[in-house]
Amino acid sequence: MSGRLAGETAIVTGAGRGFGRAIALRLAAEGAAVTVASRNRRELDAVVAEITKTGGRALAAPGDVTVSKDVARVVAAAGQEFGAVSVLVSNAGVPGPFGPIWSVDAQAWWAAQAVHVRAPFLFLQQLMPGMVERRRGCVIAICATASRIVAAHLSAYCVGKTAQARVIAQAAAEAREHGVSLFAMDPGFVFTDLAAETMNSPDAQRWLPGMVARLREKEVEPDKEAVFARCAGRCVDLAGGQYAALSGRYFEMSDDLEVLLAEASAAPARSP
Repeated sequence: MSGRLAGETAIVTGAGRGFGRAIALRLAAEGAAVTVASRNRRELDAVVAEITKTGGRALAAPGDVTVSKDVARVVAAAGQEFGAVSVLVSNAGVPGPFGPIWSVDAQAWWAAQAVHVRAPFLFLQQLMPGMVERRRGCVIAICATASRIVAAHLSAYCVGKTAQARVIAQAAAEAREHGVSLFAMDPGFVFTDLAAETMNSPDAQRWLPGMVARLREKEVEPDKEAVFARCAGRCVDLAGGQYAALSGRYFEMSDDLEVLLAEASAAPARSP
């Protein structure tokens, strides 16, 4: 397929539904060969079917993104099917656990950090040596406004997303001279399956009633697909390479990348 990302090979995690699905469909529509990963084979097969019926190229690679051998297998499958991976969208995420730090389940809290931090870290370790060697590549972590705020009773998510954004910034600083760009971005606020999981959680209802109320309002929001489309379009813009000078940054959908790019171009060069 022709398109802005023709010739690119992409992996999208958490790609069976919600934002991940929308991103995978859009990358494929722009010409990228896309490997979709999550633990749900049925959902992945449905996404692959959507892509291939319109002439795109896609592969389902089920696996747990927090398990190193599964991550290695996903990366190997993508490379064998489509060639060296040049784009990663790390989208897998979990919303909880919810409640005061001293009362949440410790194992569940730490498991959330594995999804937010360990998973993208494992993919970076698998993919970045090749990207650095080829001097091309783009990594996008689907992050959250939680990375820049403190929200009581939401520590697992806030800490995880803050650390995720910092991992991206660290890797960007180390990869800048090698032609590899990394970004973290909030995808926008829309009712997804993760939102439903949060809304229906007794702990969220107890400790975060305001957030649950906002999610109930979003449940019937008519422009869900428009939010997905904006997020997917932003991923295409970042993967296209024109914003490489902004590598390492965290963005929200309200940010004007052209303005930020102009500001970065006008700023004096930074010392290592």
